[in-house]
Amino acid sequence: MRKAGTIVSATLPPGPPLPGLVQTLAFGNLRHQVLPLLKRRYGAVVRLRFAPHRDVVVLTDLDDIKAVFSGPVTTFHAGEGNLLLKPVMGDHSVLVTDEDRHLRARKLLMPAFTGAALRGYRDMITGLTRAELDRWPENRAFGAHDRMRALTLEIILRVVFGVTEGPRLDELRRLIGHLVEIGLVQVIGWHDSRLRRYRPWRTYLERQARVDELLYAEISDRRRASDLDRRTDVLSRLLTVPADGDELSDVELRDQLVTLLLAGHETTATALAWALHELSRDPEQAAFTTRAADEGDEKALEAVVKEAMRLRPVVGEVVRRLTEDVEIGGYRIPAGFDVMPSIFLVHADDGHHPDPKLFRPRRFLDGAPPAGSWLPFGGGARRCLGAGFSLMEATIVLRELFGRFSVAPEHTRPERIRSRPITLEPARGARIKVTGR
Repeated sequence: MRKAGTIVSATLPPGPPLPGLVQTLAFGNLRHQVLPLLKRRYGAVVRLRFAPHRDVVVLTDLDDIKAVFSGPVTTFHAGEGNLLLKPVMGDHSVLVTDEDRHLRARKLLMPAFTGAALRGYRDMITGLTRAELDRWPENRAFGAHDRMRALTLEIILRVVFGVTEGPRLDELRRLIGHLVEIGLVQVIGWHDSRLRRYRPWRTYLERQARVDELLYAEISDRRRASDLDRRTDVLSRLLTVPADGDELSDVELRDQLVTLLLAGHETTATALAWALHELSRDPEQAAFTTRAADEGDEKALEAVVKEAMRLRPVVGEVVRRLTEDVEIGGYRIPAGFDVMPSIFLVHADDGHHPDPKLFRPRRFLDGAPPAGSWLPFGGGARRCLGAGFSLMEATIVLRELFGRFSVAPEHTRPERIRSRPITLEPARGARIKVTGR
């Protein structure tokens, strides 16, 4: 994994000498501010220590990141790197498993996200988007993030279940809205059994348990359906026993459904919220987006989505847990350490993206950024399997929205970033005003 002739240091990469708890809090709450400072101080490879006993090496060099993404999945365990998510997603989630278990889950989920499947979702996404936009108030400020969450949740519910009517799904819809509100406080409680006896941790667990009850009831009802082979929703696909008879248990099904429902709507909703935040403050780019919507230029609309994801990455990093010592960036990194390619820092590097602080969708039309320098969906064998769906969904939403409305900000000053344990989102919800065209 290192170039021939490279002298690999036996020492660990440099990093701040602060206690692990301080580093954990700083990264969890302010990583979008802290990471650029660390890169300037220590270089492209930085060691961090998180409480209670976690060693992390942040990577920002494209060659080092490529080495991680192209390395053997037996060495770079993404599932172990994502163990933070396990208390919510479950032991069998495609996000927290590795090697054969991950490959099995990915193969079972992949048919729902092929090109043919994506084409089948277009009319559904268009219809749900139009219904959502019908409810938007004109000339009155509101939080775009909340409305995008409601829309993308509705879309993923339809993809996962095929239907979205009924009291069970109404309750599920409401509870999932609570579960995505994950802060550092909630995460600490996930991994401390003593805290889980008290609120707010107990409240979160109660809601999670109720979501599980609703999902198991839906799974039970669907198992009895006589038309599974004619349904195209994800749950029905997963219940259709393959030729090898490898049937999923109810627990395995629950874990994949929770993963799709939570991860499958929150990231796209936040990306759209950031896009609206930027477009509402930039008349030139808003006009560019409006022309693209009127002309049905989905390539240009996708460029707007991609630029929003570049400038405002929703997920700031990906993680791989090492199962053996590796050589990266001139250092030997021990087994058990996490390596963390930083999406946030790569996207903000003017060596890859000229004028990186500017919102310029045309950069994805006038010539693609350097290979590997745009990575909102990760990379390698663990690249997000819903990447194509997310881009298509966001493109359709922008087409419908800018075909109907003009968008303006509530305030001229930009919103700051709120750093959550998993996502980076607009602190005030991307508040905007819309006016009919």
